[in-house]
Amino acid sequence: MNIITLEHIAKIYEVGAEKVHALRDVSLKIDKGEYVAIMGPSGSGKSTLMNILGCLDTPTKGLYSFKGVNVSEMDDNELAEIRNREIGFVFQTFNLLPRSDALHNVELPLIYAGVPSDVRKKRAEEALLQVGLGDRVHHKPNELSGGQRQRVAIARALVTEPSIILADEPTGNLDTKTGEEIMLLFNEIYEQGNTIILVTHEEYIAEHAERIIRLRDGQIESDEPVQNRYIPDLSAIREKEESE
Repeated sequence: MNIITLEHIAKIYEVGAEKVHALRDVSLKIDKGEYVAIMGPSGSGKSTLMNILGCLDTPTKGLYSFKGVNVSEMDDNELAEIRNREIGFVFQTFNLLPRSDALHNVELPLIYAGVPSDVRKKRAEEALLQVGLGDRVHHKPNELSGGQRQRVAIARALVTEPSIILADEPTGNLDTKTGEEIMLLFNEIYEQGNTIILVTHEEYIAEHAERIIRLRDGQIESDEPVQNRYIPDLSAIREKEESE
């Protein structure tokens, strides 16, 4: 079942008198339960594509169908509803409220959705437990490590039970071992049946996915399955660290 269908998508920005073609005739499909990485050099259009997939922006031309619904021409309020209900975002910079504890940060999408207090608290606690932070519920971001903060962000993305998880450079602010722990968590989330779209410029991060879409100059250069998916072996990483 297709969750996402893009047909002949173009995005043109006007910068003064100049027109910048960020995306040119992009067509692709993403099925439910897929784990897809989007790669490309700076200026390739991957951030623009991510913004369109995440309903943060609309295409200049073309059709974007999300679960069979045309979102290409939705207004801001309709797009906000799709974002809050259907898409879980994970950002490189975590985007947590600094004065709120982990529980409240994870509850936020449910507050916007009007979920009753007792229900959202229970669901937020379950999401934190799912990412291994059941003992950090009342810690604020400055009391957590970078990896723990990203886990809070992942719990927040999962709490609405979205149709897709959209992760933008999720290990960009983390050291190698912590990044591998986060990618192992994404693998667990994928194996539970979630659809993940990962935007990265790191080849080894993209190889955690099952399919890589490569962009160049606003067009799809290649769209191929990953032959040998990389799944982190944390025991090997820890052994290496201990030996150094």
